[in-house]
Amino acid sequence: MTEASPAPVQTEYVSTSVVDHMNPLFFKNHQSHSQIHASHQHPHSGNYTPPVDDASSAFLQTPVPRRLSIQIDGKPAVVPTVSSITATEASYSTPPATPPLAQGSSKTISEAIAWCAARARIPTPDGSEYFLHIYENTKDKKEHLAFVFGDAIRSKSLDKAQWNETEIDRVKRGAYSGRLRNTVSDENQQQGHEGVTLPTNYSTDEAQLANKMTTPAVPLVRIHSECFTGEIGHSARCDCGEQLDEAIRLMKAEGAGVVVYLRQEGRGIGLAEKLKAYNLQDLGYDTVMANLMLNHGADERTYEVAQAILEDLGLDQIRLLTNNPDKIEKIEKDSQIKVVERVPMMPKSWEAIERGMEAEFEVKEGAVENKVVRGKELDKYLKVKVERMRHLIPIPSSMGV
Repeated sequence: MTEASPAPVQTEYVSTSVVDHMNPLFFKNHQSHSQIHASHQHPHSGNYTPPVDDASSAFLQTPVPRRLSIQIDGKPAVVPTVSSITATEASYSTPPATPPLAQGSSKTISEAIAWCAARARIPTPDGSEYFLHIYENTKDKKEHLAFVFGDAIRSKSLDKAQWNETEIDRVKRGAYSGRLRNTVSDENQQQGHEGVTLPTNYSTDEAQLANKMTTPAVPLVRIHSECFTGEIGHSARCDCGEQLDEAIRLMKAEGAGVVVYLRQEGRGIGLAEKLKAYNLQDLGYDTVMANLMLNHGADERTYEVAQAILEDLGLDQIRLLTNNPDKIEKIEKDSQIKVVERVPMMPKSWEAIERGMEAEFEVKEGAVENKVVRGKELDKYLKVKVERMRHLIPIPSSMGV
């Protein structure tokens, strides 16, 4: 029987814009795959010879063209197209309002434990603001955070120029100084950035910024571990939410400071295991014994990422908001960071007892600066932290020791 003639091969259309942004390896494999089917040779047949395509080999060795950074010459510039530029390293310039790049850094991003991927300004209900920094790291797959108050504290890894980066790329990830101006008109609201002139005054000028860049010689720092139940769930089993809000309040008052927010729920055991521990606590076991019964350590938190974040922010001397001596020891271990002062965080309910103001004490929940926790379960939790975890909190005399 005569074999039916094979159907003609349809060549897939790939638009130029897609090719310009496509991974070269993917594009080469796509071409080779189409060529195999076009010649009707199966890879497993004895007479199969892989096709050699000089054009695709040349394509593989040629970087995918991309827009370069705008040249800053004091005049508004239009973003150039791919066809109108030649790739040279000198073309990658830094926006005028972007701080000078850190020189002589001992670590590259690939070598660092943590680096800042993006930051953005966060306004708060009382009219103040901070910059939220997102950190990626080599220790886990979590995004850790830094709440940075004040303009003088900056991330070295964020300010570092990235290869083939445009000015708008830097703006998108927050690598600018001052404050961004609203420069988008109604006419180009839906156009995006392609083909639109980027203003040279997209952020506040350096003179205005210099007046704001004041910070204490040794800023306040809080190393805070995530606590969904205490911060979001209004739990009275702990004072984590109260501590976070108090740290933010103090940094607002000083106009500078950093809250390093680590994604270490339940002292490092995770939310599901933490809830199991809560069930054991309802049976009468304390917070330490509940963890041990679940085959966890009393405290499994680590601080290498926190060290890396502080180093990236240029903070080698800090005033640490904590009651935990273990945290001080681990932050200083194998690093250049020095805790020059421990700033205690007295539980507000215990502070009211010590001042004889217990009758006037008011429990508050919710907004920043208003969260205040009180209860018998909280008292038991705090006493265990003092008696079994070395926390430096004076137990009110009325509670006994």
